Amino acid sequence: MRKLLLLFSHILALAVGFALGIYFLPVLTAPAAPSRAELAAQSSQATYKGQFRRTLKDSDALHWGEGAVSVTRTSVGLLGELAPGPDYKLYLSPEFVETEADFNRLKSLMVRVGDVKTFKNFLVPVPEGIDPARYTTVVVWCETFSQFITAAQYR
Repeated sequence: MRKLLLLFSHILALAVGFALGIYFLPVLTAPAAPSRAELAAQSSQATYKGQFRRTLKDSDALHWGEGAVSVTRTSVGLLGELAPGPDYKLYLSPEFVETEADFNRLKSLMVRVGDVKTFKNFLVPVPEGIDPARYTTVVVWCETFSQFITAAQYR
């Protein structure tokens, strides 16, 4: 019985350690976030602005964003924070999204802008050929776990 208990406790400790590693590795390896000055310069030229809020339907203690979002023809910026996690992608959506079901329903109509690699402030370039004026909402999505993080309607 004692050996079984020891085996179970070691397996549990290993599983918890692995889960914590998946959660914290992106934080430890994240590049430097853009400065407030860089974001202020980008925001001053923004055509559109929105707000990430923690109170969205599918936001919870581990999946949230908050702060000011600014959208220009060439970049999307956030002066704020995201819950840390792996493999975040930034999408533009033609409709407001606040649940995983909404995201999955509209994904074929969305365009993926790029990777979000920082959790306190970000600046993601908009690739040539993507026109933010054709969309209304910025969405952050965790690709690895198919998890809704946050969204902001900008027009």
